[in-house]
Amino acid sequence: MATEPILAALDVSAVRGRRIASSNVLFDYWELTKPEINFLIAITAAAGFWIGSPAAPLHFPWMPFIHTLLGTVFVASGAGTLNQLVELQYDAQMRRTARRPLASGRIAPSHALWFGVLLSVFGVVYLAISTNALASLLAALTLLSYLFMYTRLKRITPLCTLVGAVPGAAPPLIGWTAACGHLHAGAWVLFAIVFLWQFPHFMSIAWMYREDYGRAGYLVLPASELKDRFVSWQCLLPALGLFVVSIVPAARGQSGIVYFAGALVLGGVFIYYSARFALQRSVASARQLLLASILYLPVLFALLALNKK
Repeated sequence: MATEPILAALDVSAVRGRRIASSNVLFDYWELTKPEINFLIAITAAAGFWIGSPAAPLHFPWMPFIHTLLGTVFVASGAGTLNQLVELQYDAQMRRTARRPLASGRIAPSHALWFGVLLSVFGVVYLAISTNALASLLAALTLLSYLFMYTRLKRITPLCTLVGAVPGAAPPLIGWTAACGHLHAGAWVLFAIVFLWQFPHFMSIAWMYREDYGRAGYLVLPASELKDRFVSWQCLLPALGLFVVSIVPAARGQSGIVYFAGALVLGGVFIYYSARFALQRSVASARQLLLASILYLPVLFALLALNKK
């Protein structure tokens, strides 16, 4: 019949439409997990495992390493999902976050709740089974402190960054304990690096989107004239502290001259962009600091892992 090609075309279009809709839903759930943040979390957890592992490079425990990354990313994905659920009404008021799957209404809150809980519980249990109880416990504490302390404090005090930097710096500890079963001084050095790195990184974001944050009622920056001084100190002091802490692995004999030289160069560049932003406090200098921070951490940890002694 003459209508058959038309009907066939409509059927094909319907199938393609369902595929596109299905792929869009999958992408929305993927976006719900905050994959860009999970990338940095995976890098720091991997560095913690690699450096904390007592095994020789030729006998490196690859499967426990993969299990650790998977479990950590599952927990982080659950935390990111539940964080967006808690902040749903505020994300909808910010231009930067209004297009997120939950804020835009593309995913129902009840679906996000189950998705986030399942990811979180699965990640914690997965770490307990595949690595050890301490790594699992650290992951659980990180999840809870992120959701019930940092997330709530963002609407109460600008010091929320100080509190949020603690769970933010926990992935290296999870990786380290998964590798050797206990915490060591070297693990706390990695923790300190990530802890201090977060302040300039977040200050650049807070400054770029300060109007958005203010519109949603977030107190990530002081509302008074102290704001400029607050931002400057939150950038400069942690950047200087990070420069010192980053050379500790070399001073303790954990890494070689390649890492030491790289840490000096990276630290100097990071201080430069932090000081530039602290003095100018412009969107352009904030954006440059943000880019520098995103590059700094993966490169530093890669050097530390490759030049491990």
